[in-house]
Amino acid sequence: MNPTPLIKTIREIYQTKEFIPLHEPRFDQREEELVLDCIKSTFVSSVGAYVNRVEGQLASLTNTTKATALVNGTAAIQVSLRLVGVEAGDEVISQALTFVATANAISYLGAHPVFIDVDLNTMGLSPSALEEWLTNEAEIRDDACYNKKTNRRISACVPMHTFGFMCDMPELVRVCKAWNIPLIEDAAEALGSSLEGTAAGAWGEMGTLSFNGNKIVTAGGGGAIVAQNANYAERAKYLTTTAKVPNPYEYVHDELGYNYRMPNLNAALLSAQLEKLPTFIAEKKKVFNFYKSELSELFNLVNVPDKQDWNY
Repeated sequence: MNPTPLIKTIREIYQTKEFIPLHEPRFDQREEELVLDCIKSTFVSSVGAYVNRVEGQLASLTNTTKATALVNGTAAIQVSLRLVGVEAGDEVISQALTFVATANAISYLGAHPVFIDVDLNTMGLSPSALEEWLTNEAEIRDDACYNKKTNRRISACVPMHTFGFMCDMPELVRVCKAWNIPLIEDAAEALGSSLEGTAAGAWGEMGTLSFNGNKIVTAGGGGAIVAQNANYAERAKYLTTTAKVPNPYEYVHDELGYNYRMPNLNAALLSAQLEKLPTFIAEKKKVFNFYKSELSELFNLVNVPDKQDWNY
């Protein structure tokens, strides 16, 4: 198959005929140093100093109170939804343009995803489309939001920041508060992005992150929950460590839990990557501006929405 003119031009810029990935992880001596230190410590599983370190780094980067490191971003969404009370049979609002993980996490809890349109300028959940749908399809009963046609409770809303572009969070927060719907941010692609000075993940009840290999920083896998309410983060930690009641020798689990904690080995790799986040963003910004200049005759790249700092 012959490449499209766009792909052909990009390959000419990089002087290659090979596949060019959307993102290529970058590692150096710092990652090697921390991973080897973790291996030497023998704490390579779900307990270790690097898990705690990463959680501190993430809370600092997002200016949230506390973070909980998990195995992936899908698990982060699933646990966050459970924490705000999503139950089997409920409905959870998301957006039509998203990765399947968003809908999967909703479905894991036995809830039903509802897909609302996105705005063209942000590629994220449209506040006006959401408000219109709620006005036509929903009503408040006993301080909860219900779908008038299905009689299902609408127990959460999960906007997703597409390619790091932030949704119109002030308006989404306003609409969700008016309808008594908890808001969980799918910020899997948006670490390092912010809107009006507030980081992606810090707008809703909780924010969820991903550290898959195609993200701006990676642990090979991994995800996290960030929250302003420390109780959410502590409860997330409890549920994702199999809901074990603290005891030196007895194994008592008082509710359904998950084995979802990030291994210390992955956290060591991620910790080194998080140190470099500002550098990665600066480099990606240069690439974006280069593309914008060199490819202007083929198409117009989208502009960064107003009041946003984008992670590119």
